[in-house]
Amino acid sequence: MSLLKVALLQMMSYATDLAANLAKGEAFCRRAAAMGADVALFPEMWNIGYTPCPSDAEGRAAWRALALTQQSEYVARFQGLARELDLAIALTYLERRGEAVRNSVSLIDRHGNILFTYSKVHTCEFDWEAECEPGEDFYVAPLDTKAGPVKVGAMICFDREFPESARILMLQGAEIILTPNSCKLEQNRLGQFRARAMENMVGMAMANYAAPQENGHSVAFSPICFDENERSLNPLVVEAGEAEGVYLAEFDLDKIRAWRQSEGWGNAFRRPGRYALLTSPAVEPPFIRPEVKR
Repeated sequence: MSLLKVALLQMMSYATDLAANLAKGEAFCRRAAAMGADVALFPEMWNIGYTPCPSDAEGRAAWRALALTQQSEYVARFQGLARELDLAIALTYLERRGEAVRNSVSLIDRHGNILFTYSKVHTCEFDWEAECEPGEDFYVAPLDTKAGPVKVGAMICFDREFPESARILMLQGAEIILTPNSCKLEQNRLGQFRARAMENMVGMAMANYAAPQENGHSVAFSPICFDENERSLNPLVVEAGEAEGVYLAEFDLDKIRAWRQSEGWGNAFRRPGRYALLTSPAVEPPFIRPEVKR
């Protein structure tokens, strides 16, 4: 049995205190490693605790100044930590990319290499997150873990509410999708997330902020939803409560791979030739929103 262990780091942040957030994130990664985790997953935009961008010019400038580059010392600290702990880390932060800022996650392997940096495609443009430039693409990379190689993709928070996000990651070969989050997780959003696992035959893992910053309920689902006798299974791997903690999600990669080879979801019976409208940029009422960047 090949068990991949993903640690959901459910924490409260110190808002925009980068040094305090770095120290706390490191401590939680150490706890995850001690629990035998292969991957540690942060909640969304951890370096500033998903603190909103102020609306005044001075506050906006100060907020943007907190953005990091992939070459920053903050990111390098976690690259070193990954090597030290033999632990892959999905590190989230407000990223500076040229003159723009982005809501990003870097997947760092256990050797300290950045495999990809994904920027949130579906930014919340109806709110302060309109300050962030949306990403251009989704990424999947082969991750070397103690459980063996596994293909891992990432999406962020609001991305999971669009079935296209998980679908394109599945089409790129993802077996596990990591999802940093920052919002209230209730039965409808959790139900969406569960559906993403089933329809794409991928393992799904999500880390959220603890209460009272958000409401916790970091969660992971297996795609395996029926047994050999066609009886329905509960695909829940783990669901946290509201408190801070490291919550370990164990995915049986051998069983997931066997499931993907035999069942009818994922890319097995799709008819993409019938889906041309899905890529049309046209938007008709009642869905027109003037603030959307297309």
